[in-house]
Amino acid sequence: MFGGNAALATSLFARINAMQQASVIKDIVMMPTFHFHKLSGNMDGFFAIDVKTRRDPWRIIIQPLDENEEPYDPCNIDEIAGVVRIVEVKEVSNHYE
Repeated sequence: MFGGNAALATSLFARINAMQQASVIKDIVMMPTFHFHKLSGNMDGFFAIDVKTRRDPWRIIIQPLDENEEPYDPCNIDEIAGVVRIVEVKEVSNHYE
């Protein structure tokens, strides 16, 4: 993965660790270096964070889930960020491919 780029792999593990350590999703939203952003189209209800930087094409795709591990519908991050703990990582992808 990452074409042998050790820095990207290290950053991926750091991001995963940060998500595991977060009390609520707002802890991730508030980290500017993660560039938390909403996805649209067929990815509505999903969000992404950068694996390393904005210049790198790799993103971690996440989906906030409720206490029953079901997706929020609608998924208004401003309303749920302070209470959501369960997040599903859907994929790590090069969004330019």
